[in-house]
Amino acid sequence: MNQPAFPDPAGTWNRRFAADGFLFGTEPNAWLRDHAGVWQPGQRVLSVADGEGRNSVWLAKRGLRVDAFDIAEVGVEKARRMAAEQGVSVNFSVADCDGFAWPEAAYDGVAAIFVQFADPAMRTRLFAHIRRSLKPGGTLVLQGYTPRQLEYRTGGPPFESHLYTPALLREAFAAMDIVELREYEADLAEGSGHHGRSALIGLVARQRGA
Repeated sequence: MNQPAFPDPAGTWNRRFAADGFLFGTEPNAWLRDHAGVWQPGQRVLSVADGEGRNSVWLAKRGLRVDAFDIAEVGVEKARRMAAEQGVSVNFSVADCDGFAWPEAAYDGVAAIFVQFADPAMRTRLFAHIRRSLKPGGTLVLQGYTPRQLEYRTGGPPFESHLYTPALLREAFAAMDIVELREYEADLAEGSGHHGRSALIGLVARQRGA
């Protein structure tokens, strides 16, 4: 029987986040920063697998009402401290992608930044949860690595099955309107976790029916 790629995800991420500092830095992801203008202050946004809070706290500082979850309670506690220090409110939960209580048609936006711990089966469930949780007109902002990242080895999982291609994302979000889908390379400096030349893909997709 095949062993899971990450047999103890909560323990793994708790240990990684227990180190001093912030594994992925304190600044928001660049793709998220550049595309967050799709959401307006007061709208409700979910940050998926939010880690130590760099993205959720930044979104809250933009005036958004932010929910965020992560499997690692150590990461969530650091995120809570960051939010308190920066004077913003985020509704944090400790949960994995299957255990989070996804509300239906509740969010104006979802941020899914490097959620590539998900194997293909989990990814299918996660993407379905994301689609169902978006209101009509709600917008997904997603960033991930492409298979070429296996050559760079500057972040992300060492499993091709966890990585994204344009065809994979077009199929997964075929029921949504693709606003932007771009495969590109860039030098990342997101703490020690994502650092160096990287093979990236970014997606912005809008829920139909508004």
